[in-house]
Amino acid sequence: MPEHEAEAQQGSPARQVGLFLHRRREQIAQRWADEPLFRAVFTVSRDEAVEAGRSVADALAEVAAAERVADPEATGFTLVREQLARMAASRARAGLGTAQVSREVDALRPPVVDLLVADLAGLADVPPGRLRECESALTVLLGTLRLVVLETALSEGEALIDRQRLQLLEVATPVIKLWDGIVAVPLIGTLDSARSQVVMETLLEAVVDQQARYAILDITGVPTVDSLVAQHLMKTVAAARLMGAECVVSGIRPAIAQTIVHLGLDLGTVVTRASLADALAHALHRLGADIVHATPGGTESR
Repeated sequence: MPEHEAEAQQGSPARQVGLFLHRRREQIAQRWADEPLFRAVFTVSRDEAVEAGRSVADALAEVAAAERVADPEATGFTLVREQLARMAASRARAGLGTAQVSREVDALRPPVVDLLVADLAGLADVPPGRLRECESALTVLLGTLRLVVLETALSEGEALIDRQRLQLLEVATPVIKLWDGIVAVPLIGTLDSARSQVVMETLLEAVVDQQARYAILDITGVPTVDSLVAQHLMKTVAAARLMGAECVVSGIRPAIAQTIVHLGLDLGTVVTRASLADALAHALHRLGADIVHATPGGTESR
């Protein structure tokens, strides 16, 4: 009796589906390569789509062999989760929503079911109802694949949003070179923990890149400061000091000053100035630069 005929008479339906997927991986991959989910992602070469199809078929075979057809956390899925994430992300970038991606994954089922039916129909002595059981196991397995794809698509979408949010934070946190050895970060808008962390990282990178001796944090445009943000600012000042730069905080408005006092935060070790201009004048003075002030009469004073 041929080996695959013996398979039809023993083992669970899930295991038999696993053996079928392993045996027919090439035919499955060839059929999947023409489906939208693969064809639209691997546009350079059909061979790439076929190879991706083989990888997914192998993963499904492993999941089925382990009899975990309904488990999205099965080890087999781990092997292709990254690839599925790239495919889902590619379809998302093309403007497809999760419902459309779900339909494209569903479209992978009919070609495989047709192969399974043809495969088992040609075998002798197939136990009654075995074809239906195997078809059911395969349907559940591909349904789990759809769930894995959608989960990875959502994760990729969240990761993309996080990356874009970080990029926006970086754009909204510019570092300006005011003078040789002096950089400034003018902050506008609400400061939260995430943005405060970006401020620290951006400022420290600028201190290194510009070999700055003075770094000015101007918070004139910041409406409120809570205890967590104030602590982040203190940490930024301390970190800049460790990098060899003195950090000056400017633009502390009356409301923020009252908040800092109310919170009991000690800024005694932090150099503060009323405005960005005052902070720049302080830094220039410390650098030994001559500062010339224009007077109303047109004369100049130092």
